Amino acid sequence: MKEQFPARMVRIHFGEDDRWLGKPLHEAILAKCKELGIAEAIVFRGIEGYGSASRIRHASHWPLTKDAPIQLSIVDREEKISKLIPFLDAMVEEGLVATSAVDVIRYSRTPAEVASQQ
Repeated sequence: MKEQFPARMVRIHFGEDDRWLGKPLHEAILAKCKELGIAEAIVFRGIEGYGSASRIRHASHWPLTKDAPIQLSIVDREEKISKLIPFLDAMVEEGLVATSAVDVIRYSRTPAEVASQQ
């Protein structure tokens, strides 16, 4: 099934060592997205980058060093995204939140297609 609609994309940039209430920030934001019923959210872990503080963040092969740049990409309709923004205001202490209007084409299987493949 193919569905097309206007939507909003949010990209959030911060560091892997950032936390919210003791939990990794990316996990906390993903949990909030799921709670709000947001359609798509993906976490990307970068190799290297820097933000407004000009502090270079980089991934490391050492297991105890976790300061890689993180980007969350979130897509849904405007009304769902607008419910997320106040939570981001509270959760993101240092980072960048970029939003843009996007056109979505979503492909999904119909219930009959899913059942026939089982």
